[in-house]
Amino acid sequence: MARKRSKSTGKRQMTEDQEFEVMKLVLDKFLWLGFIVMGWGMYQSLSQASVTAGLWYMIAGAVMLILFLVIIIKEYEVLK
Repeated sequence: MARKRSKSTGKRQMTEDQEFEVMKLVLDKFLWLGFIVMGWGMYQSLSQASVTAGLWYMIAGAVMLILFLVIIIKEYEVLK
């Protein structure tokens, strides 16, 4: 593995493959969080008489997924 050393700080820099792997791991955690919120909303919708309480959780989970997706893609494009 070819690791580069930064001249000013002495810290090692990651290769593009390593950065991509880290980005995938972070994105995976955000996806789990969004789907957990959406799953909780589905549970609330099915367990209560009113569907609207769970619907708000599902909408919030979808917004979280989209928000995290945009943030990760922007950061990846800046690093690239």
